[in-house]
Amino acid sequence: MGKLIVIPVLVIRWPWLFERTKLMTNQLKKRQIKADLALLFVAFSWGLTFVVVQDALSGIGPYYFVALRFLLALVFLAAVYRRHLLNINWGTLKTGFFIGLFLFGGYAFQTVGLKYTGPATAGFITGLAVVLVPLFTALACRRLPGVFVIIGVLFATFGLALLTLQGSSFKLGLGDLLIFFCAICFGLHIIMVGRYAGKHDPVLLATIQIGTVSIISFMFALRLETIPGHFTTPVWTAFIITAIPATSLAFLIQNSVQRYTSPTHTAIIFTMEPVFAAITAHILGREMLTLVQAAGCILILAGMLLAELRGESQEANNFSADIMQSSATK
Repeated sequence: MGKLIVIPVLVIRWPWLFERTKLMTNQLKKRQIKADLALLFVAFSWGLTFVVVQDALSGIGPYYFVALRFLLALVFLAAVYRRHLLNINWGTLKTGFFIGLFLFGGYAFQTVGLKYTGPATAGFITGLAVVLVPLFTALACRRLPGVFVIIGVLFATFGLALLTLQGSSFKLGLGDLLIFFCAICFGLHIIMVGRYAGKHDPVLLATIQIGTVSIISFMFALRLETIPGHFTTPVWTAFIITAIPATSLAFLIQNSVQRYTSPTHTAIIFTMEPVFAAITAHILGREMLTLVQAAGCILILAGMLLAELRGESQEANNFSADIMQSSATK
């Protein structure tokens, strides 16, 4: 008799489940469109910073630059959202500091690496973070990446070799290696924000991360660098461009809207960052890509899009299957 009761219940539940899923999908799509546009602005602001940061590093050490850049961003957020600071708690403080460690690693490696490589090259290598995101996620979930992710990684790796080709042989320079470590840190940062952003106040989470980067950068700067007696025009220009739009606003937006999408989808949007970096470097006449390097850029972008877009589709199918299986067992 138990089986005769279960069957009609499932028949009644399926239409209700589909209608509810359709309604939720439409609502999430509207939120995701707004989130995509906001994240696209973040990628645009980051892409513009490569050239101006490289110019600034001729007049200030990399750690002092990062420390002061994030300090200015911290002051801005604290002044605008000072009431939020009253609601800070130990859990948010620990989480923000933990995520901030990955953020510091990303910016420290990137800023130092820009002293040894060009802005367009740095932009594309930084973009490898969006390929690393599904790989790290697969390791965390103990699930092997799909075939398209593997192919995408191979494309991006070969593209990286072409992009950094020097002379007649493949040679990875110091700056390229530092920027790759930066990509690893940024990939982990995207994953961590996706995991914790929905559990804490995004304003507090962004503020604590920015403060963490500033404090640790000052610690390195005091031991390794000498602060300049005065700041040159390129340094002030870089502070103006990077401190508020590319730091305080960018990370506030990311921590606010990433809860409406997945880390993988966020990574898709961030593939535009190296594109913006290359376009900026080309327009300003700071870096001309050879045909071999251009081919490498195309392969990197193809690898990133292949891994992310196909990986996104596979994740969606797995998610739908999980919902069906979960509902059927209730």
